[in-house]
Amino acid sequence: MTFPIVAERTPTAGADFAELSFERPSMFRSVILLLSGNALGSLMLLARNLLVARLVSVEDYGIAATFAISMAIVEMASGLGLQQLIVQDKEGNDPRLQAGLHGFNLLRGLLSGAILFLLASPIAQFLGIPDVAWAYQMLALVPALRGFEHFDIHRLNRRMVYRPLILSKTVPAFLSVLSLWPLYQFFADYRVMLYAVLIQWACTVAASHLLAERPFRIRFDLNQSAHALSFGWPILVNNILLFAVFQGDKLIVGRELGIEALAIFAMGVTLTLTPTLVTAASETQFFLPQLSAAAQHRDRDRDRFAQLAAAAMQASLLSSLFLVLAVFAFGPPTIRLLLGAKYEALVPLLSWLAIQQAVRNLKVGCAIVALSRAHTSNAMIANTMRILVLPLAWYAATIWGDVLVVIWVAIAGEAIAFAVSLVLVHYRLSLDFGRVGVSLIAGVLAIATLATSAISTSTNTNGNWYLVVISLACLAIVAMNVRDLITVFRDAKTDWREN
Repeated sequence: MTFPIVAERTPTAGADFAELSFERPSMFRSVILLLSGNALGSLMLLARNLLVARLVSVEDYGIAATFAISMAIVEMASGLGLQQLIVQDKEGNDPRLQAGLHGFNLLRGLLSGAILFLLASPIAQFLGIPDVAWAYQMLALVPALRGFEHFDIHRLNRRMVYRPLILSKTVPAFLSVLSLWPLYQFFADYRVMLYAVLIQWACTVAASHLLAERPFRIRFDLNQSAHALSFGWPILVNNILLFAVFQGDKLIVGRELGIEALAIFAMGVTLTLTPTLVTAASETQFFLPQLSAAAQHRDRDRDRFAQLAAAAMQASLLSSLFLVLAVFAFGPPTIRLLLGAKYEALVPLLSWLAIQQAVRNLKVGCAIVALSRAHTSNAMIANTMRILVLPLAWYAATIWGDVLVVIWVAIAGEAIAFAVSLVLVHYRLSLDFGRVGVSLIAGVLAIATLATSAISTSTNTNGNWYLVVISLACLAIVAMNVRDLITVFRDAKTDWREN
């Protein structure tokens, strides 16, 4: 059954993957729009975190940081990759499928909200802040709101139309930032973050409707729900693993080392994770439609798929290297400038957190390639390896009481997970690493060399100039061996000029 929710508008004629396979309109413009739009949206959210950290006490920011943990529990329990399904599936342009996904998403959102409401008190008890349980109950409104999201902003990605998706991210994030000062005048504690998050998601859902081409229709279809579950159950399991990856370390630090230690750690994770989320989202939105199109015609377009797959992996490698270099060069002075003396304890941790996020980010290219062929379990299997080290991290936190040891264990886990993701892509998709082997080896060596340099610096030893030389040499090798990415970018730039 179908329920029309808004007044009908005439949609622009859609394009299926057969039409997209060999046409890449204004791709250079799309690259710039994706990077700038995702960066702006993430910059707004980062600015919100920084402003809240400056305005409230370290302990209150630690409580605010736990809101992300509670929201992640909901995402973990309900994420089925519906936004990716409408892009990847060959029937994704069908209004009936979209309406079915809307109905499935609504049920999922309401169920997720109920789950978070019931878990609010146990979460607060576990973290030692039982008086904040009401705030977690308020956050249960977010998944319920998201159940009404309009998927047209994701469907349009099939035609490489990204502006609606970008606007739905950036404008609500900006409004959330603007709300901080009035909220601070009323509350002046962790509640500032709580209500800013609620404002952001209410505006995000509203924007998805305002920017849609099609009317918002809801359909409850068992066959489509089964299809969504078949596609998404590995993503659901992977979300559970990602919760442990992203939030497990925070839970360990918060429980074993205290809320203030959690505030320092969470801020470091935010600063280093944000750039990788920007590039990962941009890479997925840019490469997934093209890889999915090439995958459906890979019998006659095998080289095109291989080139795009190599380019996606090279893009994730370069973004990882840029993150580590930027944090090593500018991290400490940036912390002191933006956050002041109360976050000085973050300075010695920042380089290691950047390395952790860089190694994690190396998996993004593999995940995009696997997703384009509907191998949604690849990421799940790789992240299982990451989870296996969490008990070791917990043990390390209880024995040594040091956040840095927890980060070292996390880096080891991410490295194992990356190796597994490479093996899965090679054997499941029969992907030859001849195009990316040299750049991957050189990139990993560059990160390892910078990690050795961080150890050398922390132990106050001298004469580590040779490590800098080695890392620069590795970076030069990477730059000379990303030909596929350069080719894709050059073609995109040519298309842009011709359009």
